[in-house]
Amino acid sequence: MATLLNIETSTSVCSVALTHEGQVIFRRENYEGPSHASCLGGYVKEAIDMAKHYGFKLDAVAVSCGPGSYTGLRIGVSMAKGLCFGLGIPLIGINTLEIMTCHVMFREKYPENTLFCPMIDARRMEVYSAIYDLSLNPVKPVSADIIEADTYENFLREQSVLFFGNGAAKCRSVLTNPKALFLDKDINPLASDMLALAEKAFRERDFKDVAYFEPFYLKEFVATKPKHKVL
Repeated sequence: MATLLNIETSTSVCSVALTHEGQVIFRRENYEGPSHASCLGGYVKEAIDMAKHYGFKLDAVAVSCGPGSYTGLRIGVSMAKGLCFGLGIPLIGINTLEIMTCHVMFREKYPENTLFCPMIDARRMEVYSAIYDLSLNPVKPVSADIIEADTYENFLREQSVLFFGNGAAKCRSVLTNPKALFLDKDINPLASDMLALAEKAFRERDFKDVAYFEPFYLKEFVATKPKHKVL
């Protein structure tokens, strides 16, 4: 078992977790909008201080690598790379949609043929999504999908699909197939839900190149003009 620092900044929620020997021993989360630049450094310092207090040496840093917010991902990955370079420890990249699926999958029991479709809002009627089975095997790869009535019909013909995440709410009125199921609560990717995925990557030595690793943006960044002029 390892001591891992986990960072998640792919949506408006900023979160950090410290895990040791398969347990979350520290977690911080901020749900008050995009505040990653102001919160992340403090959360990371708290986690590292706790590790030092207990005499734990960090073995690796795991970071959510997308898809998600361009700015959020950039902040999180930059922090993770800086820590790994400075401490001389490996970098682990975790798919954001898999983190969300773990959050849902490990908290309830579902029928074996259930499919899971995490959704991250990509503006308008577009979402970042993937579909996984109960073993977290990808049934549909990560993609940016424009939501129409038949977008996931190939999957819904045979079995139920559970849709969740901050992109799912706007799809509810469009995806009317009775096998399309929706969670009523918000599901955000959180650093504390990275535990199983990060430990698996650490055991398998699935590390990223710190010098060249980049987030999985999926779509190119689109700059927008401010609505009001600043004098």
